[in-house]
Amino acid sequence: MHTDSTDTPERGGHGAVGHVPVLLKEAIDFLAVKRGGTYLDATVGLGGHSLEIARRLGAPGHLIGFDKDPAALAIAGGATGVLARPGGEQRGDWPKVTLIHGSFAEAGERIAPASLDGMMADLGVSSLQLSDPARGFSFQAEGPLDMRMNPMSGETAEQVVNHIDERELADVIYEFGEERRSRRIARAIVRSRPIRTTKQLVEVISAAARSMKHERIHPATRTFQALRIFVNRELDDLKALLEAAPGVLKPGGRLVVISFHSLEDRIVKDALREGAKQGWYRLLTKKPVTASEEEIDRNPRSRSAKMRAAEKV
Repeated sequence: MHTDSTDTPERGGHGAVGHVPVLLKEAIDFLAVKRGGTYLDATVGLGGHSLEIARRLGAPGHLIGFDKDPAALAIAGGATGVLARPGGEQRGDWPKVTLIHGSFAEAGERIAPASLDGMMADLGVSSLQLSDPARGFSFQAEGPLDMRMNPMSGETAEQVVNHIDERELADVIYEFGEERRSRRIARAIVRSRPIRTTKQLVEVISAAARSMKHERIHPATRTFQALRIFVNRELDDLKALLEAAPGVLKPGGRLVVISFHSLEDRIVKDALREGAKQGWYRLLTKKPVTASEEEIDRNPRSRSAKMRAAEKV
């Protein structure tokens, strides 16, 4: 996983200071948004990508958005949200917007077959989630060990850290964090239970990992990534979305996915290649599209972003 040393990668949110949607121009270009079309933003976040899609759809269009996080939907779609009241000359020319509180894994059940002209998913953690210490996503601020994208359901990171057995915990850290020191870290966590806060967990990991000199990322990065992925079933949800995609896209419909670490990118790459082999897709990206130097300078978190795209045949 290649991220800068500050924190886990994230989806940029429109309007959040210093946070811009990652690979925005490239994503919108590959989506090839058609006026009057129906498009799905599977990860609304703070509405950065959604806003650009909506601008191009106009009044006859329909934008559907999913997010697990009710706080994100309230901000993006609320009375003053970027998707609610466009300014100026566009006021009368705005698409129908349907926001759904739920996981994009439900796309196959919630979206009509062959109804979408395009869908996109931007898989990082949003700036909204990282910047609120009470959510427990960031190892840079003291907060409760929560990490749930949907704070209304599921196990918290605290429950995982304190209750699963050492071997399973080591497997989670190794598999989802690609952390070579997973056994040592899991042993230290189990010995230090109960662990209640992000700061406590960071201290335990840092002591156990005995950070190698010149390590580019914080010693807690991979373990926090692993817990977040496990708590939110991120890889299972991604597989479900990719399974549903060929069924909900119209012929000529576009699929665009932005991932932030090798586990996600591998799943996307394999699904698109398999889809092309089955004759469902024409691949639009031979290699993943990455951020320009200019974008990385402006938004360091875009450094690890990889975008892949395909067109439904």
